[in-house]
Amino acid sequence: MATGVGEEAGGRADRPPRDDDQPIHSLADPAGDAEQREQPALGPPRVVLGEQGLSQIEASGCCHHRRMGLSKVFCQRAWLPGPGPGSFEAERVRRMAGPDDAHRGSGATGGGSRERRYAGAGVIRHSSRLLQESAGAASHECTAHPPEPSPVIEHDLVRELAEKNSSKIVMLVADGLGGLPLEPGGRTELETAATPNLDRLAARGTSGSSVPVLPGITPGSGPGHLGLFGYDPLEFRIGRGALEATGIGFELGPHDVAARGNFCTLDANGLITDRRAGRIPSEESFQVVERLQAVTIPGVETFVRPVKEHRFVVVFRGTGLSGAVADTDPQATGVPPLAPQPLDAAAARTAEVAAEFIRQAQTILADEPKANGMVLRGFAGRPALPSYEELYGLRAAAIAVYPMYKGLARLAGMTLVGEAKTLAEQLEVLAGCWDDYDFFFLHFKYTDSTGEDGAFDSKVARIEELDAALPGIEALGPDVLIVTGDHSTPSRLKSHSWHPVPTLLAADTCRPDGLAAFSERDCLRGGLGIFPAKHLMLLAMAHALRLGKFGA
Repeated sequence: MATGVGEEAGGRADRPPRDDDQPIHSLADPAGDAEQREQPALGPPRVVLGEQGLSQIEASGCCHHRRMGLSKVFCQRAWLPGPGPGSFEAERVRRMAGPDDAHRGSGATGGGSRERRYAGAGVIRHSSRLLQESAGAASHECTAHPPEPSPVIEHDLVRELAEKNSSKIVMLVADGLGGLPLEPGGRTELETAATPNLDRLAARGTSGSSVPVLPGITPGSGPGHLGLFGYDPLEFRIGRGALEATGIGFELGPHDVAARGNFCTLDANGLITDRRAGRIPSEESFQVVERLQAVTIPGVETFVRPVKEHRFVVVFRGTGLSGAVADTDPQATGVPPLAPQPLDAAAARTAEVAAEFIRQAQTILADEPKANGMVLRGFAGRPALPSYEELYGLRAAAIAVYPMYKGLARLAGMTLVGEAKTLAEQLEVLAGCWDDYDFFFLHFKYTDSTGEDGAFDSKVARIEELDAALPGIEALGPDVLIVTGDHSTPSRLKSHSWHPVPTLLAADTCRPDGLAAFSERDCLRGGLGIFPAKHLMLLAMAHALRLGKFGA
């Protein structure tokens, strides 16, 4: 391992040596030599962090980065009280490029990428994003500024502040709620719809526009819902396959990789003419799925399960499989499905398995009039999320129709209640379980599917259907009622979009913002402002008086 990199990189010669002037792996792995350990152990905070006080760390700057041989490092620092006098610095090194393992020392080569997180007592974090490494690093850049709190910090804080009471929170998610005018100066679907109940709630409550992931990023339904549930979708990445599989009750094992499948229609040249096989009825698609049970792949168990309409799930079970495989859906017609491509070397075997599954499946389905092809999306293994009970202290219920959203709820530790098929049935289930839970997630799909179909008037009608259901929810007396969407799906675009989502929060604890209507334009002027969707649950908890005070 190289030594003296700190001096070569311009390390400070005007300060006396400190205890942390040692190869970086000794800090990360106080139990021994990292070169000889598969998984370096993390010691207590005082050992891992070198027991430096705030003044010492401020004086030392970023010399420890030079000792790691980093030619360019961007730092984000969070100074918080440690377990003893002063404050301490915790460190996470995330590989963004290059083959080296940063914890193995000054530009040492070899090893695979790895993310390390060191957390001491309380909430302590310092994150570095590694952009480039070399043994003879001559310079580095560092900007020390307060970062946005990581999910680790936020979740620890929520656990600390969460309080229990008898309040009830309802989150009604109109999938793909946001829209666009069909022509400049026109109205969106939400602005066109007659929504007296939403407008009344807007006048009583506070509105805003939520950003599901980041400005300009178009989210899938999974990331969109994770944000609404309070999980940063950039940190908690869950593939659609895992969501669909969990939603239909398939228990994913440690060696499973699941993918969401869509049946599609192919012409004689193998080009897609309908990406959803005409949204064939579930009873027809179930028969098609049954035919796929004949697929066999050596060394891998294959499970194919129907979901709803044109959707199905395939699960591959075997050692050495990875979810890092690109979707085969080209998101267009008139082109062939894409071939499964590995996103890293570890996923090569999985891509081969998926390709063989598709090859056999399309041979079997060649005589199907509609569902004679398929595309696979969202390859993923089994994820892990902190539950609503663990995170918020909430007994949470989910009342959804489509399996994917049931899967999201299950992964968040919610209890799936009822077997509702319509919005009216969902309200009946809600009333029936009202006394048993604190939080209720209701999902309404059809504002999204009509938007994807480019059916502006149909989406308007679905929004009006949703509006008409609100008095039934209000009659139950929720302390906090939220109406929002997981993303926007403008009929004009026939797809999800990056536009902020209109969001309404109604509670007696709201500070009214003077709005008289609920629409995209109104919400842009609302009291909640334009905010990250991952903060919506914090607002819900606060308005339900379920969060205590932070600090003295």
